[in-house]
Amino acid sequence: MQLTEPLLALLRAPSTCNIATIMPDGSPQLTQTWVDTDGEHVVINTVDGFQKVRNVRRDPRVAVTIADHEQPTRYLQVRGEVVDVTTDGARDHIETLAQKYTGKPYPWYGGRDQVRIILKIRAEHITGTR
Repeated sequence: MQLTEPLLALLRAPSTCNIATIMPDGSPQLTQTWVDTDGEHVVINTVDGFQKVRNVRRDPRVAVTIADHEQPTRYLQVRGEVVDVTTDGARDHIETLAQKYTGKPYPWYGGRDQVRIILKIRAEHITGTR
């Protein structure tokens, strides 16, 4: 499924995002995160070893909500699947996201030795307020 123009606009803005993954026991796990797009996928940058990463490596199904930072009651939901997990470009990408969200360099909360990864999500269903 192609990403819609309203969704692309939210993904390119400093929008609030939550990603839901599936725990080994089937229960949901939810994380607030920064979000981006490559024009084809929803893109999440995270740290290798985090629970959401362990979850998507086992079960790639996810749900993501992206809220308009200027009008939080306006949101879009994407249900889909993580189709790529890569370290390629992830360190540079987190710096780009930090500039988008904070206007400053990324502060490397967990230290500069952490392994950053990019999750690419293929949209299978898009709903929400337009």
